[in-house]
Amino acid sequence: MGLKVSSKSKSQEMQKIAVLIPCFNEECTAGKVVGDFKAVLADAGIFVFDNNSTDKTTEVAREAGATVVRSYSQGKGNVVRHMFDKVEADIYIMVDGDDTYPADEAPVLIETLNSSGAAMVVGSRMKEFDKHSFRHFHLFGNRLVAKLISVLFKVEVTDVLSGYRAFTREFVKTVPLVSKGFEVETEMTLQAAAKNFSIREVAIKYSSRPAASKSKLNTYSDGFLIIKSIMMIFKDYKPFIFFSVCSVILVIASLFFGYAPIHDFYTTGKVIHMPRAILAASVGILATLSFVIGLILDTISKYHDENFMLWRRYLKKRG
Repeated sequence: MGLKVSSKSKSQEMQKIAVLIPCFNEECTAGKVVGDFKAVLADAGIFVFDNNSTDKTTEVAREAGATVVRSYSQGKGNVVRHMFDKVEADIYIMVDGDDTYPADEAPVLIETLNSSGAAMVVGSRMKEFDKHSFRHFHLFGNRLVAKLISVLFKVEVTDVLSGYRAFTREFVKTVPLVSKGFEVETEMTLQAAAKNFSIREVAIKYSSRPAASKSKLNTYSDGFLIIKSIMMIFKDYKPFIFFSVCSVILVIASLFFGYAPIHDFYTTGKVIHMPRAILAASVGILATLSFVIGLILDTISKYHDENFMLWRRYLKKRG
């Protein structure tokens, strides 16, 4: 099945589009979300991946016309990997099943994906949202993380936690995701930035959850996982900068610990603070090792980047 898009390019005349909806206990909203997307994208395949729901999510989604797939590994990241592995399409729309994202913006995401040459288009919620759409600290945390990623990876992003995204087949089938939980949205943005995939954003209106629907996010634990994901991916894909920063911190620590022994030797010709001298020397060695590790891993990272680019070319030729 395919959806005819507005572009006149032959390669875009008919595209197979899949709407992927990860769900966990969303019986109150799953049916409406499926119905809304069927109305807007009549020829698209609608897939609901039920992540061990204990309510009637599966029945409601199936009655609304979706293809329901059971996804047994708990956690949104696990479900996203399952969706990307299982479903074949040219364009993928991923949206949460909580009825907070507008289905009528899906054609805009698709058009932006086609016209801009981007690999991922994010429905950004930062310009228009209901008063109670975000939980405490989520809005501040989202903006902080977006700014951090923008600085570290030199990309322009405003919403890294949005659950409403459009992807090309190339992105879905080549980018490895390892996150298990809600930090997967951040990881997708980071992976796109690290692997030089183009990212675009489309402003959407973000609505509040219906009263009977309950959020599964945990402000503090999920926030910790998101920050952890940023640090891990920064370490893996920008190792020279990461370990150089660690090296500078260790050098400063070494100078701090070594000040007293150096002062001793300069004034008396003896080292009185021997334990601090040993500690300073040890930290100095760690600083050197950190810098060398950064150099080695940077070389390895560049080698893997080259292999990844070759794999992308191969996939394009096969497509």
